[in-house]
Amino acid sequence: MEHPGTLVLIMALAVLAPLLGYATARWLPVPVVIFEIVLGVLVGPDALGWAHHDQVIDTLSDLGLSMLIFLAGYEIRFAEVRGDTLRRGGAWALSFAAGLGVALLLSGADLAKSLVVGTALTSTALGAVLPILRDSGRLDGRFGSVVMAFGSVGEFGPIIAMALLFSGRSPGAASVVLAVFAVVTAGAVFWAMRPRPPWFARIVAVTLHSSGQFAVRFVMLLLAGMLGLAHVFGLDTLLGAFAAGMLTRLVLQGSVPERSDAILERVEAIGFGFLVPFFYIVTGIDFDLAALLDGGRPLALLPVFLLLFLLVRGAPAYLLAPRDLTGRAQRAALGFFSSTCLPLVVAITAIGLDDQVIGAGESAALVAAAMLSVLVFPLLAFRLLRREEDGGSRAAPGRDAESGEAW
Repeated sequence: MEHPGTLVLIMALAVLAPLLGYATARWLPVPVVIFEIVLGVLVGPDALGWAHHDQVIDTLSDLGLSMLIFLAGYEIRFAEVRGDTLRRGGAWALSFAAGLGVALLLSGADLAKSLVVGTALTSTALGAVLPILRDSGRLDGRFGSVVMAFGSVGEFGPIIAMALLFSGRSPGAASVVLAVFAVVTAGAVFWAMRPRPPWFARIVAVTLHSSGQFAVRFVMLLLAGMLGLAHVFGLDTLLGAFAAGMLTRLVLQGSVPERSDAILERVEAIGFGFLVPFFYIVTGIDFDLAALLDGGRPLALLPVFLLLFLLVRGAPAYLLAPRDLTGRAQRAALGFFSSTCLPLVVAITAIGLDDQVIGAGESAALVAAAMLSVLVFPLLAFRLLRREEDGGSRAAPGRDAESGEAW
């Protein structure tokens, strides 16, 4: 390891972030990821300059993003999001068309740049939204199911677009590769839904509270296997991570449903306790603050992109929300949650930078707007939901319904 000090520094920031979240929760409930990103910017090269990259740090950050997408895929509850709710979640297609059209206007009909910007405008940070909803006690129930359905399409749609448009292949060849991957994944789903042999449940039970941790190791094998499969097909590994999350839920719910929550807790401990903070802090370290502040145009684009996230992604969600959502407040809250983005914006803009399709200033403006979306949009959504609730019976938005802890 070239920079062991950076590893220690990142772990220290990962510990500091929830402490700051807890300390500020009484005045303003701020998602922990915001503190992680801001602290990363603070120690990054454009501020204090304490953090330095090496291969180990980059690998841990990539694993953190994969784990975040994996956990988002795991949260998909097929029984709750299917049917009309999922079809309405297809509002993403409308978002993609609108995003591409707006991006073409902004870029002067530069198709390559428009594809990058337009796809980034359509993503939803399901991996960030679901923990916020769960911690506030709103994930279970009809509203949580609708957010999950719309967010799932908003996560999966851009990943598919990345596989088709940013793979370097022709659209036809990319479609064939994606179709083959889908067939292989369907076979894995069929395998996942088959009953597991009796010894599987027994060894899960025996090792769950021991150093063996068979179930956790099995889940990590599924994740690694799907990441490897996506790599073999030349697809973005995020597609494999999302598919691995869905497969894992099917396997655990079908074979050891009584222990699936305990297993998920252990996997989340690895994710949110170690790997995911790496991704967010390194995102802050990598954030090009100098490019954002240079020349004025990138900084001017920041509020424009923030508004476009809401118009391109949130407006279709509001218009196509299921009829059984009561009142405009829930529909508007759905729009705000659907417009919340970050991980895929980081991934998409990184591809655009590597391919020299977009500039550093535009990338910084997009990522900064996505950061603000994680901070601002959930706060506005919770404010709307709180006004609709009777008598303030729920815990304050951004706090756990039982413990009162901050996000």
